[in-house]
Amino acid sequence: MEGANEETEASVIVEKPMECSDVEEDLAMLDPSAPECSKIWLFGEIAQNETVLTAAKVFKVDIESCDEDCDLKEKCNRSYVFVMEEFSGPVFDYLKQHGQRVIGPTALQELAEKESCLPELQRPLYCQAMAGVVVCFTGFRKKEELARLILLIHHMGGSIRKDMITKVTHLIANCCGGEKYQYATAFRVPIMSASWVHNSWAMRNQPGFSAVAHGLAEHRLKAFHGARVCFLGFPEDERQHMADILAENGGISTDIADPACTHVVVDESTTSALPASLPTRAYLVKAEWFWASVQNEYCVDEKEHLFQEYVGNNTTPRVSISSTPGSSRNRKRKRLRANLARVISPASCDQGKRRSSITDATLLSCSGSFLDSSPLPETEEECNDGAHLKNLSARHQVFLELLQTESNYVGILNTIMTMFKGPLEDMLEEEDPLLNGTELKIIFGNLPPIYNCHCHMLEELRFAAHNWTEEISIGSIFLKFAPDLVKAYPPFVNFFETTREMLVKCDEQKPRFHAFLKARQTRAECGRQSLVELLIRPVQRLPSISLLLSDILKHTGKSNSDHVALEKALSSIREVMTHINEDKRKTEGQVVMFDIFNEIDNCPAHLVSSHRSFIIRCEVTELSDSLSGRGDQLVLYLFTDILEVCKKRSKAFNSLKSPSTGMSGKLANIKPYKHIKLISLSTIRKVFDIKETEVCHNVFAMMCRSTDDLKEKLYTFTITDDETEKSLFLKTLCRQMANNACRPDADNFLATLDPKNLDIETSDVGLGTLGKAFKFASRTRMKVGRAFSFNKTPNKLKRAVSTMMSPFGSTTNLTPAATQLAQMRLASCTNISELANNNSPTVTQYVAPLSVQPTRRSKQSSLSVASLRRL
Repeated sequence: MEGANEETEASVIVEKPMECSDVEEDLAMLDPSAPECSKIWLFGEIAQNETVLTAAKVFKVDIESCDEDCDLKEKCNRSYVFVMEEFSGPVFDYLKQHGQRVIGPTALQELAEKESCLPELQRPLYCQAMAGVVVCFTGFRKKEELARLILLIHHMGGSIRKDMITKVTHLIANCCGGEKYQYATAFRVPIMSASWVHNSWAMRNQPGFSAVAHGLAEHRLKAFHGARVCFLGFPEDERQHMADILAENGGISTDIADPACTHVVVDESTTSALPASLPTRAYLVKAEWFWASVQNEYCVDEKEHLFQEYVGNNTTPRVSISSTPGSSRNRKRKRLRANLARVISPASCDQGKRRSSITDATLLSCSGSFLDSSPLPETEEECNDGAHLKNLSARHQVFLELLQTESNYVGILNTIMTMFKGPLEDMLEEEDPLLNGTELKIIFGNLPPIYNCHCHMLEELRFAAHNWTEEISIGSIFLKFAPDLVKAYPPFVNFFETTREMLVKCDEQKPRFHAFLKARQTRAECGRQSLVELLIRPVQRLPSISLLLSDILKHTGKSNSDHVALEKALSSIREVMTHINEDKRKTEGQVVMFDIFNEIDNCPAHLVSSHRSFIIRCEVTELSDSLSGRGDQLVLYLFTDILEVCKKRSKAFNSLKSPSTGMSGKLANIKPYKHIKLISLSTIRKVFDIKETEVCHNVFAMMCRSTDDLKEKLYTFTITDDETEKSLFLKTLCRQMANNACRPDADNFLATLDPKNLDIETSDVGLGTLGKAFKFASRTRMKVGRAFSFNKTPNKLKRAVSTMMSPFGSTTNLTPAATQLAQMRLASCTNISELANNNSPTVTQYVAPLSVQPTRRSKQSSLSVASLRRL
């Protein structure tokens, strides 16, 4: 195919006026015999173009204009330069045939701007969009298409080469693959599609346009351009996913029966033999070839990923990380023990068959993957070695199992470091890395300390295996590395969710990184497992070590000197896990604290503190009138030393107060909560649990002593959150109060009261937003009256009050304050009686509807049964 292309290209290139062997000569296209320019001829309408005329005057030669009907024979002179807008037609063909110097108006402007001399070219030059570009072609079968591309490149100042030499700057291909294509990928020569030339020619009238600087990435040849690919052995969802990516990269998905199929991609984990019938010219490649091509954005060499080389080898099916080994467990045990001797000494195989109470748990913790028990052929020698290992003590066998799992774990960490972290860090120096430095640090930044710690631990365990005696101290090895484990694991475990989220985000948003992960996943070193599945191993490792040490301790006599060391080592491992869990809880609490701070408007900045962490959240309705107001929906955020009280914002109420046209956009940016009060736990004297009755449900109170006036205030709430249990919340609150006061008697902060003993008014708790606004206006009647007297009523208050006022009703039952407010006449309120009778001297008074009328609170009022039912 490549030879046919070269023959076609050669036959076309021979038609050029001159065949150049040197790039510099071809770029300049100089004619040494040509005299200097003495006159510029402007053809057609460009003679009236002021920009072209200005550019022509720069060269300080005679300027003449003519039309297409003039006698060209008299004007043909090598010292003349002809400027034409159309590089086609009889006039252009005549001048070109007679070797005249023809340029376009764009080239004239570009040369004038650079103050260069008019070139002594033998080829027409329309513009310099491809000046300095040396192009080679591959994959074109149609002679007419190739000839047109060559002509356009010459018109834009570029040059052509038949072979891929070192001075070729761009390869224009019509399909992926071939010797020239592989040469270009190896030496990073840009591989372009034919649309690059056509797009550059479309921009020919734009002076200063460069085909290299504009649109280069947009017109690169796609990785699978012209390829017809068949996917064999993949699950349906995976096959469809690969087919979609293939189409995005210029390829066509086909089946095995297609004679034009160019590539057959095989899933080597499910396919162990060649298909019966294959297309004669198709490459049979592994899945890694596909993903590597997507990652590199070009078709990689198929010879490096041929599937035929792997036919007949052992394949390892993918095992889910949550799967439990089934009938193959005995065989895996045998293989596991067969590998232990290879870990200890490559020349020996000293494994035996042992049934341990921890074996099944170990397999579960290690996911049953071959990464934890590499498969080896079961031979007669292996069986003999297994029979020999039956004579080993149970303690020795469990230790060998611990050594094997530790060796495999270090191998997994090494795979992550060398196959993922290392290559991604090396790509940072490239122009377009897969991940930036911040993303790499979030994903892999906390892993190296764990890897280094376990590498040194593995060396100690291997030394113990080589020098094994029943008195050797296994526990001392883990005691030695316990401090390193405490330092290494918490950062990784605490931020594992952040690591996972960043990895998933990059995988979804970056196609090249997704292809990189897929290509690595197909390799045997990864065991068909994804990077997320591999990164979860450090989270599982410490519990696995704890189980194995427990099993070793069971088989270690109390008279053995290692018994005490094992107990201490097991205790230290558990302390490490406890420390990790506690540190993780604190870290999560501090992270949540930042989220809470960002959701509360006007939240005090000192809420965020390193010594403070979030405990619990509770949604309540206020029954008292000391914080925000009766009936207000509040949220209580309990921290280790303070209680943040904030109010839920109602978007409907906000829009009612300010019904402007742009309010909908502003509401989206309003924080959902408004800060009310920050209560220190040291100021809470007592917490009262109100007994549950048929009409009193989820009610509690807090007695606080203000630090300003030293007066005690009672805050009463009812819990509205169905997910929050009152007893649990109150006990948690009292426990934090006791911890803050350094007291062990948390129960003394909690008291139980009967609802009849409290003076609480709940008759208007269920009022709506308008009712609460009316009450607010009543409390501020004097200020409102003064504002109305000057006709300077605030717009928000005016609309709120005017909405409440009703033109119907009576004022006989209103309180004096409500009567005064009802008699006010607002700018947006019209008196209906005045409309009916303009001469009437009596002005009828109107009041708000009964649903929003304020009621006078009785000091001796108690919990109302009907009101509590509305809670």
